[in-house]
Amino acid sequence: MWPVEKPARLAYLRVFSQIAGDAMNAPITQDVLTIPRKLPEGGLTNIVGLTREQLRDALVEAGTPEKQAKMRVGQVWQWIYHWGVRDFAQMTNLAKDYRALLADRFQIVLPEIVTRQVSSDGTRKYLLKIAGGHEVEAVYIPEEGRGTLCVSSQVGCTLTCSFCHTGTQKLVRNLTAGEIVGQLLVARDDLGEWPVQGAPKDETRLISNIVLMGMGEPLYNFENVRDAMKVVMDGEGLSLSRRRITLSTSGVVPEIARTAEEIGCLLAVSFHATTDETRDKLVPINKRWNIQTLLEALRDYPRLSNSERITFEYVMLDGVNDSDDDARRLVQLIRGIPAKINLIPFNEWPGAPYKRSSNNRIRAFADIIYKAGYASPIRTPRGEDIMAACGQLKSATERGRKSRAQIAAEAG
Repeated sequence: MWPVEKPARLAYLRVFSQIAGDAMNAPITQDVLTIPRKLPEGGLTNIVGLTREQLRDALVEAGTPEKQAKMRVGQVWQWIYHWGVRDFAQMTNLAKDYRALLADRFQIVLPEIVTRQVSSDGTRKYLLKIAGGHEVEAVYIPEEGRGTLCVSSQVGCTLTCSFCHTGTQKLVRNLTAGEIVGQLLVARDDLGEWPVQGAPKDETRLISNIVLMGMGEPLYNFENVRDAMKVVMDGEGLSLSRRRITLSTSGVVPEIARTAEEIGCLLAVSFHATTDETRDKLVPINKRWNIQTLLEALRDYPRLSNSERITFEYVMLDGVNDSDDDARRLVQLIRGIPAKINLIPFNEWPGAPYKRSSNNRIRAFADIIYKAGYASPIRTPRGEDIMAACGQLKSATERGRKSRAQIAAEAG
């Protein structure tokens, strides 16, 4: 099912060429190319995830006079993204006949919560059902003075990183912009974070940050991720600044400059190794864009995006990438790039072919980096008891389909 509009069709072809050209990716299915803007029920257009420009065009097509379109966009936008309204009938500053027109042509659809698990540390993991019956996961991590929502961008993952549980689930399809934004709206619903009309203004944000670190590689779904972040960053709605959004990539080099120019958010890189030999096994996309090529693309990112620094994510695997020599090589590799190194104790999952480095080894590794002048925080694992920690996400319907031997064989 190809979209009618030529720009959208070209965007699909770009995604297809990126995915098909990577020998390490999951097999392409028709579902990967089908990114529905409309749900099948009644053919109503889902407003959630439309950018302001797309919403304006949709309202005009539905019969809104051109001279009123900008005003109507602002009104509808505020009801959905500021007040959290899900029913056109409640949009009381719109005439009744216009509300009826909206209800006839549009819908406000969010992912459906299948299960919600709450960890002993307060982390919440949502298993969400989206169009087609597919499932994705999102995780809310509360911290003192802030809260972070980890958002998915694909059903499954196009990459096969051997240490990552999500990477053992084959890619099914990209999420739409609406399905990406919808994860934030669902979490805000669950946390009761929408303002109350007439109540004193409360600047407290339970969800103050978003990280695109859930299921999938965001840069293999660039257009939808970009449009979703436009909605999230809009100052008259959800209003999260670009410095509150971090996009994590395994190293899709051609899209890194586009991310700086078209999104401008903070960037994190799943680095995890200091030699191509090791990174080829841990992060197979390295076979296409090796360490040197990736670093060359990263050197300009802080300048292009006006970002302070890049975060290098480094999972600590016992006997694989955690030696003193690895730490020294890492410092040499990133020299000249404004950066911090986020050390991640490996979060084990059933069948994982690796073990977590010891606490002493992790601290020794961090000390070498710190003495070289780089921040080297050690991430505290969150939500491990509900399989919500970094690298553990995998939709429940896909869990347990691979044996330990299969996963170990794929890891080389």
